[in-house]
Amino acid sequence: MTAGDGGDAGDDLEASLPRLSARLAERPGDDAAHEARARALLAIGRLDEAERDAMDAVRIDPDEVRYRELLAEIQSQRGEHADAAAEYARLAQRDPRQVAWTVAEAAERIEAAETGKGVEAARRAVRLEPNNFDAQLALARGLIRLGDAHGALQAARRAGDLRPGDAAAREATADALWLGEHDADAFEAFRALAAELSHPDRERLLGKARTLYRQHAGWFGGLLASSPWLFAIAMRRGWLTVR
Repeated sequence: MTAGDGGDAGDDLEASLPRLSARLAERPGDDAAHEARARALLAIGRLDEAERDAMDAVRIDPDEVRYRELLAEIQSQRGEHADAAAEYARLAQRDPRQVAWTVAEAAERIEAAETGKGVEAARRAVRLEPNNFDAQLALARGLIRLGDAHGALQAARRAGDLRPGDAAAREATADALWLGEHDADAFEAFRALAAELSHPDRERLLGKARTLYRQHAGWFGGLLASSPWLFAIAMRRGWLTVR
């Protein structure tokens, strides 16, 4: 690895851990040291330990925004989406004008299967900033999970207008079209987007396209769709359609 790359940065952070641990042994109430050690641990993937240090920093200074943001980020990476959402909600309650926290709460609640609460948070964010791409995308994703095809398509297309060509907005639009039973348009959208993406995103899109294709295919089409490899080739060559 060359100087200045991500590997050296990770090595530097790991090398800082003994110094930070020694500092905390001398001064257990040093919230800044807990934060620094949590960030170093997060950067090298030691998430359990990072969460403990972040929680210690929050316990020592509950009003410091940086500590709560750090804790929420760690919890999100650990898959503790409900806990992360709660942290972002606390931050948003303190300053509702900071839309990023409300958007983050929405995304985490949707990941935590708290879809209704996620949609509520996304709607709050959209009301505050109608031209916020992340808010519109979170709203679209939440409404898809709630089965609101019309509302989801509106939000997904608005996100696409705000950031033309964005893959996430295009996928949400395709999902909303599929939910609304516009199957031919959804299939073509999945095909076009899959052709532009790399693994694993391409595989996810092809999986959706296969499921959709099976809903319309006869026995031969079903046989073709049963093979991911053959289906991918047929998709690339434009042999498959949905009517």
